[in-house]
Amino acid sequence: MKRFFDLCLSLFACIILFLPILLVAFMVRMTSAGPVIYWSDRVGRNNRIFKMPKFRTMRVDTPAVATHLLGDPDRYLTPIGSFLRKSSLDELPQLWSIVHGDMSFVGPRPALFNQDDLIGLRTQYGVHALTPGLTGWAQINGRDELPIPDKVKLDVEYMQQQSFLMDMKIIVLTFVKVLRREGIRH
Repeated sequence: MKRFFDLCLSLFACIILFLPILLVAFMVRMTSAGPVIYWSDRVGRNNRIFKMPKFRTMRVDTPAVATHLLGDPDRYLTPIGSFLRKSSLDELPQLWSIVHGDMSFVGPRPALFNQDDLIGLRTQYGVHALTPGLTGWAQINGRDELPIPDKVKLDVEYMQQQSFLMDMKIIVLTFVKVLRREGIRH
């Protein structure tokens, strides 16, 4: 049932957001050199690596590490990168990952392929068996501000309590957090 919901909602969102997606793609193309979409190696269900698309917010010479590990992440941002991240518009291409089945609307955010600490803890607690999400319980309870053990604790809570109603609550609260720009560092 969750997969059916994800597929219907993502196709509906693609139709509704078609023009904003084109506009963001145009803005990325006009403000920096390099591809419009950045394909990031991410860890999916059962620790399988998949390619997750995002609108590119960082320069092409940025090291492939989590943003919080960069010495000065702001120096790598493109001219509109900060705006795209704070508004979460950089996440729109992930609708493709939902249609493709690599992601769900709600689940733990997919780890970068080299976030061994996060991957290890999720595997230890069984969270790796969940399909990663565009948003999740940890996203609405701290996002970038949470240390990894706290993220995993929230991922475990979601795993134990997941339901359609909880997913709806997370989706609604995600919109509220994005509009308020809460929990975003860069």
